Amino acid sequence: MLYSNNESTIPKSWCRVIVIKNEIGKRYVMLHQRKGSLGKNYWGSGGGHLELGESLRAGALRELAEEAGPVVVDKVTFLGVVNFTEMQPKHYVDVSFSARWVSGEPTNSSPRETSEWQWFDIDNLPSPLFPPLEKYFVAL
Repeated sequence: MLYSNNESTIPKSWCRVIVIKNEIGKRYVMLHQRKGSLGKNYWGSGGGHLELGESLRAGALRELAEEAGPVVVDKVTFLGVVNFTEMQPKHYVDVSFSARWVSGEPTNSSPRETSEWQWFDIDNLPSPLFPPLEKYFVAL
């Protein structure tokens, strides 16, 4: 195992919100396709780096607002933690929350980082999914 004070070898924290919409007995999830260097072309949810002094929940909701715009959610619930090492040399501790969609349609507030947001039937998800999401969808 490698131990170092070099920032590139220290795992970083990542937090996200997976937004679920219930409509006429079906569940849908709000996803976008990633454009950044980490997970380019993978489908993901709103999420990103935790900022200094920020709670996990607040960070996840901030990232959702930054990336998806004025989407209103409630029932924000802790979903899980994933030790995300599938895209070496990056290493993240990924903390996820689920939330119930209340209103508002997502807008692509970060066009350099993501594609347009789309709703997907939770039983018919796009591929490829960002690796931590594959694990979280088992819990949903």
